[in-house]
Amino acid sequence: MNRLNINQYLGNREFLKQFLLIAMPIAIQNGITNFVNMLDNLMVGQLGTHQMNGVSIVNQISLIPFLCLFGAMAGAGIFTAQFYGSGDSEGIKYTFRFKIGVGAVVVTAAICTAILFGGDLIRLFLHSESREDVELTLKYGMDYMSVAMWSFIPFCLCQVYVSTLREVGQTVVPMKAGLAAVLVNVTLNWVMIFGRLGFPEMGVKGAALATICARIVEFIIVAVWLHTHSDRYSFVSGLLRSAYIPRRLFVRVLVKCIPLMINESSWAFGITVLNQSYSTRGLDAVAGVNICSTLSNVFSVFFIAAGDAIAIIIGQLLGAGKKEEARSSDRILCNYSVLGSACMGLLMAVCSPFYPLLYNTTQDVRHLATVMLTISALMLPIIAYTNAAYFTLRSGGNTFVTFIFDGCYMLCVVVPLSFVLTRFTDWPIVPIYAICQMSEAVKAVIGYVMVRKGVWVNNIVENIT
Repeated sequence: MNRLNINQYLGNREFLKQFLLIAMPIAIQNGITNFVNMLDNLMVGQLGTHQMNGVSIVNQISLIPFLCLFGAMAGAGIFTAQFYGSGDSEGIKYTFRFKIGVGAVVVTAAICTAILFGGDLIRLFLHSESREDVELTLKYGMDYMSVAMWSFIPFCLCQVYVSTLREVGQTVVPMKAGLAAVLVNVTLNWVMIFGRLGFPEMGVKGAALATICARIVEFIIVAVWLHTHSDRYSFVSGLLRSAYIPRRLFVRVLVKCIPLMINESSWAFGITVLNQSYSTRGLDAVAGVNICSTLSNVFSVFFIAAGDAIAIIIGQLLGAGKKEEARSSDRILCNYSVLGSACMGLLMAVCSPFYPLLYNTTQDVRHLATVMLTISALMLPIIAYTNAAYFTLRSGGNTFVTFIFDGCYMLCVVVPLSFVLTRFTDWPIVPIYAICQMSEAVKAVIGYVMVRKGVWVNNIVENIT
């Protein structure tokens, strides 16, 4: 009886093995990528606080097009996973082409926005009594953006291939490509930022150029691998010979895709506004949030990978018509996400006093970062559950409900909360940050109710192609 209860909540060995085979390569890839991003941040941080803040602000702004791309890939990916579960290779081919088209639109809009309004966007984050601090941060931010915006192109192409491979259950190849990109990024950062091996010292521009090179390498690896394995994946044959997508499928994918794109861009916009609200407490707050988010990203890799595993496993079960199995499997996967993230949160709390010491910044910034890291560590299991609930709702194609749960909550609850706290109180950054983080608990309750009701249990690919 006890074993039955344990299996009900944690699954058996075979299920755990299936989860780990999908999630661990993703976690390793994301973990190494975020670790390298942390090293990037540390390297730029060695140049000084102004350089670190300039790069941090640009990365916060870039979050909007990056997550908009993620939403586009995810919207089409719902169909890819279910097509794979139903054995429809032509359907996968069509969703792949859809990803390329919508990605091109997003990237073009992002680059044009950076060229036309980049300086104005950066200035929204600059709040300091020192005009010199503001001008220096703006300068370094513009230097970084002028190069970094071109990374959107290889990033988009890479995501088309990586997301498709993951949705058909192939997570090892993207992991290996990510590892190669990481090695390129670390090496070129050291060379270009500081001027090693005969290269000129390029500072923040060197960091941006190294990122572009790494993303190009990652794209080449996944693209070459997929196109040389058409015997394993039949949808590769004729994949790029045509841009044809059946009109009925195009409309269905677009209808599912638009709410997810709106959701991701809304969430990214909300995070950007949230960080802009934090910035009203000065450039020390900007630096503290940057240090905190960099390490938090490293410790978030498990629940992010668990979310991807939920999208893949549950999507394939729904596509195969196994609705009850999808329900029971989802409950177990959510438990994995929370338990694993609780362990990661404990490790993060242990690291929080020491990591800020690695930065060439002031003691006040280090103290702020330590406190913020501790708060984030405590919230990690709750955030893990909301992430699992998000991917559960998304796996069944109920993208409007997903938007209400995620992006709408961010815009209607978290953003107004941060605005009121920063504009109508004189509180310091720490209690404001803590309250905004704890608002995630309310979202977790909403997610629990939605998941239990089963509004996500849908097969959306029956008789569609």
